[in-house]
Amino acid sequence: MTTFILIHGSFHAAWNWHKVIPLIEESNNLAIAIDMPGHGLDTTPLHNVTLRNCVDKVIQQIDALDEKVILVAHSRNGMVISQVAEERSDKIKRLIYLASYLIPNGKSMMDFGKLDTDSLVYQNVYPKFSQKRVDKINQLYKNSFARFLLKQITPKKQKTHKLDIQIFKKALYHDCPHEITELANALLSPEPNFTGFEILTLTNENYGSVPKTYIECLQDRAVTLSLQRLMQKESPCDDVYQLDCGHSPFFSMPDKLVEIFLKFE
Repeated sequence: MTTFILIHGSFHAAWNWHKVIPLIEESNNLAIAIDMPGHGLDTTPLHNVTLRNCVDKVIQQIDALDEKVILVAHSRNGMVISQVAEERSDKIKRLIYLASYLIPNGKSMMDFGKLDTDSLVYQNVYPKFSQKRVDKINQLYKNSFARFLLKQITPKKQKTHKLDIQIFKKALYHDCPHEITELANALLSPEPNFTGFEILTLTNENYGSVPKTYIECLQDRAVTLSLQRLMQKESPCDDVYQLDCGHSPFFSMPDKLVEIFLKFE
């Protein structure tokens, strides 16, 4: 039996795996979906959430298990499983990045996110992130005191961002059943801003020792295919699979998605 720990992406929570979990468990494996800090049933104040909080949440789950696990991350939280692998490489059988942010040592998610100007998510979050603002925060985050000061002086309402509800279907679910958009209208939540600017610290000895798989979503309008491939070019994975779908194959083609997962059970 293999344990799959499933990490949702931006704006979502553990509920987004509700079609995937039964399919994994039908194969006599275990699936555990986690609410990241500030999402779903996790009550951490969202404006206080850090990358450290997110990494610790996953590590806590891993440490509660005796066996090695496969970590699956969607979208934004690819950065989380990379940092987790650095700190628990001995407990991880494989990392699976599903249209995820695949970030190398010394860089942040927003080092790549700012390049994805065709992304319908990037274009439709508010408050808006201008290129100038992104570059300035990126620069400040490289200095520990400036980073601390920025967190102190930024108003609470500017520490999170939302996705325009009018773009949910087009950006995230264009190939999904209509009821998924209705579910999202009720359940999608904001994201913390500053976690995307935090720099990963990864080594070849730890993170580099864990096998990695990337699953491309060929019709992705949120993390575009061009960005997915740019990140893979900088951080090659051991193998790559393609799904001819939008950003949410756990809703549009869960059977085909799980078929890939189970290749590594």
